[in-house]
Amino acid sequence: MAALPEWMLSLPEEGVTAEEYDRMPEEICRRIEIVDGSIIVSPSATPRHNRIARLFANALEAAAPAPWQVTTDVDLRLADVPLHNRRPDVLVFDGDPDVLPVRPHQVLLAVEIMSKGSVSADRLDKPAEYAVVGIPHYWRVEQQNSGLITYTHILNATTRSYASSGAHTGVLKTDQPFPVAIDLDALS
Repeated sequence: MAALPEWMLSLPEEGVTAEEYDRMPEEICRRIEIVDGSIIVSPSATPRHNRIARLFANALEAAAPAPWQVTTDVDLRLADVPLHNRRPDVLVFDGDPDVLPVRPHQVLLAVEIMSKGSVSADRLDKPAEYAVVGIPHYWRVEQQNSGLITYTHILNATTRSYASSGAHTGVLKTDQPFPVAIDLDALS
């Protein structure tokens, strides 16, 4: 096992700041998320995970009306102090795609493709975090032996929590947040 990089060994008690993070090389940022200034290292996604995310994004992009755009694996800055960055697998957002990080007020839908190493984060932590900052829709895609299942959630603006709006197998067909039909069997 390789030693930790020097910069990880000398972090102050308050953790990584937004300014420090913004100076980090993209190859480091691509593998980490920051929660309350603490670095969360993520293992590399599998080719299957990446394929599902790419095809899911393609389907959403084909259905998304203007001004919504779709992207994969970019920083979503939930808070500046303490720094809180997540990297959803797929984002539907409004804004200039060259201006990063994406901010919660720009996001319509965050999609996470659950992996063995992200079960608790994708089922508990991320939906709670996304709801608190007001992201209207959250979808979680889980891989099962028989294919994929997508759990869709819609924000209750009063409680700042998500309510289930469906569990989809075979074909994900919904009008929320815009009309879309995604052949889940073709993605797996």
